[in-house]
Amino acid sequence: MKKTTLLVNLLLGSLLIFSSCIEGNERPTIDPGNPGSDNVLVVESNITTNTTWETGKTYVLSGRISVTAGNTLTIQEGVIVKGEVGTGPNASALIVARGATINAVGTATNPIIFTTIADEIAPGQIASPNLDPDLTGLWGGLLILGNARGSFAGDITEVQIEGIPPSDTNGLYGGNDDTDNSGVLKYVSIRHGGANIGEGNEINGLTLGGVGSETVIENVEVIGNQDDGIEWFGGTVSVKNAIVWNAGDDALDTDQAWAGTLDNFVVITGGETDHALEIDGPEGSYNAGHTFINGTVKGNDVAEFGDFRDGARGTFENIYFYNFSNPEDTNGRGDLSLSGDKTIANFSEGQLTFSNLQATLVEGVTLSQVFKGGTDAFATEVELGANTVGADLSVFSNWSWANEAGVLTIQ
Repeated sequence: MKKTTLLVNLLLGSLLIFSSCIEGNERPTIDPGNPGSDNVLVVESNITTNTTWETGKTYVLSGRISVTAGNTLTIQEGVIVKGEVGTGPNASALIVARGATINAVGTATNPIIFTTIADEIAPGQIASPNLDPDLTGLWGGLLILGNARGSFAGDITEVQIEGIPPSDTNGLYGGNDDTDNSGVLKYVSIRHGGANIGEGNEINGLTLGGVGSETVIENVEVIGNQDDGIEWFGGTVSVKNAIVWNAGDDALDTDQAWAGTLDNFVVITGGETDHALEIDGPEGSYNAGHTFINGTVKGNDVAEFGDFRDGARGTFENIYFYNFSNPEDTNGRGDLSLSGDKTIANFSEGQLTFSNLQATLVEGVTLSQVFKGGTDAFATEVELGANTVGADLSVFSNWSWANEAGVLTIQ
């Protein structure tokens, strides 16, 4: 989409929301106890009481909105949440702070959608009627923060999440409760986010900071995010059935000794994607590994399979890679690499393991050219679509934009 067309959409979207909400000269806010009768409602302040966002309605984030500690935000199936345009401290985002809870439970026929105010999507629709899936940075994203452990520099127990100004203490995460419960996220699609709040400091589509193991996250999709698709910072939460399509930086990024499992995932790289997987090691003395299992990863001419670095550790198995470039022709793009002495040592000592990796390679490219540092011993070359490992793609039918757009087909 041309930039002029996008600008028109942004302006029209803002005017439509504004005109649908204004009565006289007042811009209504959401009363947490009574969301009101209008179908488009603007959220202008933090959520400080238990609140429900109702099916059939669209909620507009006017800025950075936090669900504060001790309170629960319930988002019913089919709700659409739209973030207003803004950068820096004015970037719109939804933060579930430590001690707060989100219960966002969509269904396979009526998912919950987070998107930009420029999106003309209405309740009941899956694909945007006016925005392309590679548009990024039009609002912030969804951040869930908890009290579980992370490995932080200096062995401190809490830090500020990236993408949120240090002045906002709702951005703190970390603690000692690995079974912490931040709620439920099911059948949720997050789109067009990643607004920049400072030089090189964008918001991820879905940020999970210190989130505990009692939190349930299943059937989530992140599309067109300017920074990472999903990023874990410590914590113990597991995620099941996830799609990341058109990430602007890394599709899946792990940091600070996240200790959960990602089971059944799809990565579809975009024109700006750096790594399909970026796996970082601990920053403090606390060590923990995580598991990636049952994944399908589609590449392109610019993305890497993955970079395992800074003492990365964990288990990676049953993953199928295809459509990546020849790393010899692209300055090392299109490969899986182990970076740094700590990472190489962890691989040698069995703290970083790979098994049942499969790949469809460019003609003339060998497994050892793609899977570096000895990881080729755990990989097999297969014909396109002949993989016996990878994601179960059927679970993404009906509710995901990726499925409706036909990009989940292996071709």
